Amino acid sequence: MAVHTQDRLLSLNIHREPGIDLGHLIPGMKLWPLFLDPDNATWVLYAKYAPGTSLPRHFHTGAVHFFTTRGTWGYHEYPEDAQTAGSYLYEPPGTMHTFHIPEDAAQDVEGFMVVTGVNVVFDDAGNYLSTDHAGSMEQIILECARRQGIAMPRYIRPSGPAAYTV
Repeated sequence: MAVHTQDRLLSLNIHREPGIDLGHLIPGMKLWPLFLDPDNATWVLYAKYAPGTSLPRHFHTGAVHFFTTRGTWGYHEYPEDAQTAGSYLYEPPGTMHTFHIPEDAAQDVEGFMVVTGVNVVFDDAGNYLSTDHAGSMEQIILECARRQGIAMPRYIRPSGPAAYTV
């Protein structure tokens, strides 16, 4: 293992970085990209969802860790397992679910997630819609930032495109 020296820590603060509004794609969703590593299929995000926000039914090829910091949300498939502030949720690879926040929720939902692998997204009838991964999330976030007039959002990207060494 190589030992690296750094001039500064690789650290971000969501209170100092602009969130990226994904409202034209998923109404009520705002993201703070923290770590996007397309080469290793890992994405770390802080998310904020308004009451009434729903995500399409999907499954993950890798694990997901989600820590809820505010609000209450759940999956349609597991109505008895509401996630509230302070809840940590582990989703094993292959789990399928539909994220939802009730319309009458008292507050926004916020949380921190670590996602590995690919999300495979379906419509209500079970038809394939799309595949999301660290690389596509990076492109979506950058396009949404451009639409909002936000310069390149700061996030940690540990690797880059494959290239020859000098």
